[in-house]
Amino acid sequence: MDILILAVVIAVVVIGALGGLIVGSRRKKQLPPPPPAAPDITAPPAEPHVGDEAETPREEPRRTVEEVDLPDGSTPVVVEELPTEAPAIEIPEPTAGRLVRLRARLSRSQNVLGKGLLTLLSREHLDEDTWEEIEDTLLTSDIGVQPTQELVERLRERVKVLGTRTPAELRGLLREELVALVDPSMDRAVSTENETGGPGIVMVVGVNGTGKTTTTGKLARVLVADGNTVVLGAADTFRAAAADQLETWGERVGAHTVRGPEGGDPASVAFDAVKEGKEMAADVVLIDTAGRLHTKTGLMDELGKVKRVVEKHAPLDEVLLVLDATTGQNGLVQARVFAEVVNITGIVLTKLDGTAKGGIVVAVQRELGVPVKLIGLGEGADDLAPFEPDAFVDAIIGE
Repeated sequence: MDILILAVVIAVVVIGALGGLIVGSRRKKQLPPPPPAAPDITAPPAEPHVGDEAETPREEPRRTVEEVDLPDGSTPVVVEELPTEAPAIEIPEPTAGRLVRLRARLSRSQNVLGKGLLTLLSREHLDEDTWEEIEDTLLTSDIGVQPTQELVERLRERVKVLGTRTPAELRGLLREELVALVDPSMDRAVSTENETGGPGIVMVVGVNGTGKTTTTGKLARVLVADGNTVVLGAADTFRAAAADQLETWGERVGAHTVRGPEGGDPASVAFDAVKEGKEMAADVVLIDTAGRLHTKTGLMDELGKVKRVVEKHAPLDEVLLVLDATTGQNGLVQARVFAEVVNITGIVLTKLDGTAKGGIVVAVQRELGVPVKLIGLGEGADDLAPFEPDAFVDAIIGE
């Protein structure tokens, strides 16, 4: 019996030991992996300390004033300046024969006046209806009523006397009559000789929109091309950037520009321009005035003031009225009013290349009794040409 009990106890102990071993092995398999090692982090640099926490400054070698080498003044200090490029000075093309070179610009006027008249005159029978067409053609080109009647009358008389009418004869006949109408006897040179021995004084006037400031700049090129030294007076102080525009034109040909504050007194600018022109011994002082509305009395009075102030230096040698050829008969109205305020001595016709109204040359000369001296035939810098009656008529009637 005792042996049986002892066997049971031993069996229980053995079974318990085996169970403990099995449970222990299972626990070992389910344990999580060990955590990874923490990465090395570099500590940020320490911030600078201030106040009581600030570091004690390190000792550095120092020099006294006596130990520092100072310049003795014997060697000049050279300060290098950045080179500034002066604007290139343009050399305008010669004005002699310029109208001949630009004659193709008058093609529209040629079609109306020249080719139109030659076609009508070449008809086999010149009856009253044909002569009325000739008259209408002349009126359409803005020659004016009275000059048209005179020209038609002379043509009728000469064609009747001539008898035969070959194309060459008709062209020669028409050329002679148109040249006579334009009047080649008028003095068309821009006057630059002053009675006082100083620079010639030229004032440019006109209404807004005629291209007056641009024409003034181109006129400066014409004068420089003819061997003159020019001073520009930017007396158009009412239009924004007018002085800048004129100064740019002057810089291109080496002309000095006198200007004042925007909205300033234009008469004062004109006065200073003439004064500087005398001091610089310039050949010509060219004064650009503000664009005037010929219907505004106050503005026209201001123009008269500019003229009076300038004449305190010397009398004006030239007053050029700029007219837009495309305005036709309206330009004649402008011309009349300006002539009452200042003594107009010459006409500049602009935009003549863009119109078929070449006859305005005749009309404006008849209206004012003063010559057309310059004509604008394009937007190029050298498209302002001295007016030459023969070359103009040749361009109008074509080959």
